[in-house]
Amino acid sequence: MTSADVVIVGGGIEGAAAAWALSQRGVTNVVVAERNTVGAGMTGKSSGIVRCHYGVSSLAAMATVGLEVFEKAEEIFGTDIGFRQTGYIVGVGGEDTDSLRSSLAAQRAVGVQTEEIDPAEVARLWPYADLTPFGAFAWEARGGYGDAYRTAQAFAGSARAAGVKIRQGANVTGLLVGRDRVTGVRLADGTEIAAGTVVVATGVWTSPFLAPYDIDVPIRVVREQIVTIAPGVEIGDVPVLSDLVSLQYIRPEPGGELLFGNSDLSDIEDADPDDYLNRATEAFVENTVERVGARFPDFTRAAITGSYAGCYDVTPDWNPVISTTGVDGLVIAAGFSGHGFKIAPAVGRLIADLVVDGRSADPRIPETDFRLSRFAEGDLLTSPYPYRGAGQMR
Repeated sequence: MTSADVVIVGGGIEGAAAAWALSQRGVTNVVVAERNTVGAGMTGKSSGIVRCHYGVSSLAAMATVGLEVFEKAEEIFGTDIGFRQTGYIVGVGGEDTDSLRSSLAAQRAVGVQTEEIDPAEVARLWPYADLTPFGAFAWEARGGYGDAYRTAQAFAGSARAAGVKIRQGANVTGLLVGRDRVTGVRLADGTEIAAGTVVVATGVWTSPFLAPYDIDVPIRVVREQIVTIAPGVEIGDVPVLSDLVSLQYIRPEPGGELLFGNSDLSDIEDADPDDYLNRATEAFVENTVERVGARFPDFTRAAITGSYAGCYDVTPDWNPVISTTGVDGLVIAAGFSGHGFKIAPAVGRLIADLVVDGRSADPRIPETDFRLSRFAEGDLLTSPYPYRGAGQMR
């Protein structure tokens, strides 16, 4: 049996961020056990939007921490993680204008640089968009998009350089538990790694992994679809646009195409994360064409160039679990519900705080917000300023 102070189960972006953050705090006797390769799961399916626009203040603060790391990535990691600071716009209908303004005030209170922006300025930034249905817009000049896979590799590389062991092809099949305390993990080949702390960062695979230990993490695995489009016109350098009227988001691709994602969560599709359709359905494509045509009527020569799909690990309140548990030494980081990339640096730091200190070091990000017990307590983490039809996304 080998041993470590901490074993992290899962080498996706959250597990890699946790390893990096622990190493930054001087905890380097750490093993990351990844059954495939770093970032090989749902991390590589992320659309990579970077924005701090959250009605939940702790999430807005986490996204701000993430943004600060992304902006300094080359200095921190010595490599380009693919972050592109295009700016970020969110637009809402008239019925959501008051919620938008209240949310912006709350965001600024935790350090987000955001402001309401005039529709004429949005028209300048997005010249082909029909903006008539919108009631108000918010603007984050520091927002944009990034590459979750490259970011996970950067976290892992930095952690490895500090002494953390990244074990790829190491399939953890179970925990070692004794007297209500975790003592390590068991791998598929029968070997065991003893550890005082185990962090489970297994994303969409979390619920079945923890079920044998009577730990209920209420996660639905939901298939999410993406479509890429060649607009057929020269759009220039456009920012990311979150359209909460048509319930879609649009981000530029480096080659001039546009990526379209779905913000309509009224009819979600459960999926098997090991066996799901890895492309958009005809119905989704048709719906995308309809919404794109409504928002961008001048895209008369637009053509779909591709599609793919991934899976979200969705909790009942669409917010993550970053939490200690009833099993001493066991920490869970899962249920990111589509928010995981942009907040990953802060997630890593919160995990490190829980491991080292038992509580968050950032008063803007109380660990109690993300406790697993909130679901059993009926105390869900929700925005005080929800938007109609898109509340789960905020």
